[in-house]
Amino acid sequence: MIIKILGAGCDKCDKSYDNAVKAAADLGIEVEIEKVEDLITMMKYGIMTTPGIVVDEKVVMVGRIPKVEEFKSMIQK
Repeated sequence: MIIKILGAGCDKCDKSYDNAVKAAADLGIEVEIEKVEDLITMMKYGIMTTPGIVVDEKVVMVGRIPKVEEFKSMIQK
């Protein structure tokens, strides 16, 4: 599984990344988590508001910070 956090490196994006890492660690599941700060790449996903959360190339959330529990539910699917 690959989770991408799309954003320009703002606090919301950093918190989203941290929450994704914590969720994977809590579940003991190996997940690849990437920060994507390239504007052109974000536009390819149609992300205009950050952070954007992409799981296995599917945009699952835009414009808010997912809580650790929300990431856990994304990872377990």
